Order: sequence, then structure tokens, then C-alpha cells
Amino acid sequence: MDDIPLGALFGALILLLILSAFFSGSETALMTLNRYRLKHLARGGHPGARRAQRLLEQPDRLIGLILLGNNFVNILASSLATLIALRLGGEGAIPIAAGLLTLVVLIFAEVAPKTLAALHPERLAFPAAWVYTPAQRLLFPLVWVVNLLANSVLRLFGVDPKHRGPDVLSREELRTVVNEAASMIPQQHQQMLLALLDLENVRVEDIMVPRTEIDGIDIHDPISVILDQLQQLPYTRVLVYEGSIDHVLGFLHSRKILQAALDRDGLTHEELRALIREPYFVPKGTSLYDQLLNFQRSRRRAGLVVDEYGDILGLVTMADLLEEIVGEFTTDPADSLADVTPQEDGSFLVDGSASLRELVRTLHWDLPTDGPNTLNGLIVEHLQSLPEPGTSVMINGYPIDILQTQDNRVKTARIRPAERRALDAANDEEDLNF
Repeated sequence: MDDIPLGALFGALILLLILSAFFSGSETALMTLNRYRLKHLARGGHPGARRAQRLLEQPDRLIGLILLGNNFVNILASSLATLIALRLGGEGAIPIAAGLLTLVVLIFAEVAPKTLAALHPERLAFPAAWVYTPAQRLLFPLVWVVNLLANSVLRLFGVDPKHRGPDVLSREELRTVVNEAASMIPQQHQQMLLALLDLENVRVEDIMVPRTEIDGIDIHDPISVILDQLQQLPYTRVLVYEGSIDHVLGFLHSRKILQAALDRDGLTHEELRALIREPYFVPKGTSLYDQLLNFQRSRRRAGLVVDEYGDILGLVTMADLLEEIVGEFTTDPADSLADVTPQEDGSFLVDGSASLRELVRTLHWDLPTDGPNTLNGLIVEHLQSLPEPGTSVMINGYPIDILQTQDNRVKTARIRPAERRALDAANDEEDLNF
């Protein structure tokens, strides 16, 4: 060893430090790869991604190979540093060489390459996979022995090396992924993805049309009246009942009925009954996700929501479900809510039957949606009684004035969201001053 030039020893030491940095950085890069993006790239035919995916299928072998190479070059680098220290300063220089080597390894062969790998894992992992794939085959016997001994130690502590947890994400974890990817996903697409994740938590009664607002036709009416109603109603499928909505017969396809009336120069009640499709009932409490699947299986587009006693509570349609995912089919939020009338002073006249979920989703009001479904229900629950016209109440910081009551319910109320915003701004300013 004394015959080796000092320059060659320094060159070998630098080469070993570069190899150590490669092993450290590539280990971090391979282990921090996004598994879902890796699968996507591998399916797309990316050669580096395919090799990295095959290596990660057996992580114990990959880690064994990397650590085998890393420890070998680090120990060899330590030996060379000791030899160089003896050449330059004798035995007294060995502690200095050890300290300097530790500092150099820590900065240039550990922290810096691992930080770079954590920030840009694909840049290091995919090229490294080309190196590790043949190296793993070449050093397989040695790596196998190392893994055998390491796995035996793990089994002594009750750990099964072959057991791996599934690469799945919970709903809340998926929500976090979507929120964190906001800069890469258009806002509209992000809102749709979040709405899809919420389908399991929303029930049909949260979006249904209440029974008091269901438009339908009475089979007892004259044919001419029924045809006029079908022409005026803006729906393709119309509910048909006998006497009252408690005696539902089913649904009629308005366009088919009108076409049949033109083709036959009129319809009789018997012919009309023959065209009625039996009603489809949806149990209260069904999640929107399940109902979407049920609509698909039954090839239906509308269903009547019923409670445990079979009483009709409301009507839910496929259009309601789609609006829950993609949003309202209008551009002006106020126009999308027929129950809301904007006023010049910034307040809103809201019908008591307005859906709280629609108000929150469309107008972005911070009203509670985990209780009653309508504004009337929210006011009555808050006051624990039916209010008189002229009563004012504050709910979640929103001043609400009751303007009209009818049939034991709040018919019209005025909500002043501008005062809520002014109050929030004043509170924020007070907190800053404090």
C-alpha cells in the first residue's frame, strides 16, 4: 500500500464518496416514489418506472443490496482515510481524519443526496433502477444470505417480512390528496372529486324535493286538463296519483303521452293508465352513492322517498344526484335557487322550504347542515317553537327575520349575510389589535 501514490488514494476516496452518495440518494428516491404515479408510468411503458416497480415488489432484497453496497464503500472509505492520515501525519492524524471524513460523509454522502432525492425522487430512482436491476442478479447469492439473516432477526420479534399492508387510501386520505393537488387540478374538477367522495355521507332526504312541492297530475282530472298540465310542466317524467299524493300510481313520460294523444286523436283514462310505469320507492336514509347505483341497476331516473311507515316524504331524481356532483346547471347562484330572491340592500328573501344544503353549496353560507333539511326546520329547531312574523333570530352569526308564516311553518324569511361578513371583519380586526 505504501507504493500507491497519495493522489491515487485521494482519487479513490472521492470515488467512494460519490458511490456512497449514489447509494444513499437512490435508496431515499426509490422509497419515496409515489406508488400510484409509479404504477401509472409503468403501465404507460416507461422503462425506468417498470424496473423500479419490479425492484420495489421485493423491498427486502432491494434494501439489502443498497445497504450492502453503501456499507462496503463507507468502510472502504474509512480505511483509505486512515491510510492517508498515516501518510500525512502519522497516528496522531487518525482522529482528525475520522472527524473530517464523518463530516464529509454526513454532508455530501447522506444529507445532501437524500434531500435531493426526497425533492426529486423520479430523477434519481429511475436511472438507479437501471443499475440495481443487473446488480441484484449478479449479487443475488450474497444478498440472499444477508436477507435470510435479517429476516430471521425480524421473525424473532414477531414481524413477518413477507406481509405488506395494502396500498389503499381511505376516503379522508383521498380527500387530502385532492386538496393537496389543488394547484394541478382545475377548481371545478377538484370540487367534483370532493363531491364524489361525499356521496357516501349525504342521504336522499338531504336533496329530495319535499312532498309539498312535488308537481303531479290527478288521474281523475279530465283528459284535456291532464294534457294541458303535461304541456306546462317542465319535467319529462311526471308523477301520477289518484285523488292525492298518498295514492301514487306511478310515472308518465310526458313526451310519449303527448305524442300518443296526437297519433290517436285523443286518449282515454284507460289508455292513460296503461302507459303509467309503476312507482319506484327509495327508503329514507339511503346514501347518494347507493342510490346512484340503484338508479343504474333499475334503469330509473326518479324515485319517491318513503319513511319506515311507507309515507311519501319527497321525490329524488337523477338530475338531483348529478347536481350534487357537478353543481347547479346555471351560472348565476341566485338564479339557480328559485326559493331565493336577492334584494338591493344585500339581503335575501328565502322561502322556508329552501334546502339548507343548496343555500350552503350555492351561496356559500355557513349554515348547519347536520340537522334539519330546510330553513324552516332550522329556525323552528333553534327557537323550539313556531315564531311569529316580525321575530328576529341569529343563527351562526346570520341575522334572520321571519316575514311570513303559514300552515304552522315559516313561509318567508329575510337573511342578511352582509351583516355576518361585517361582524366577522370586525372580530378579525379586534383580534389583530389585541
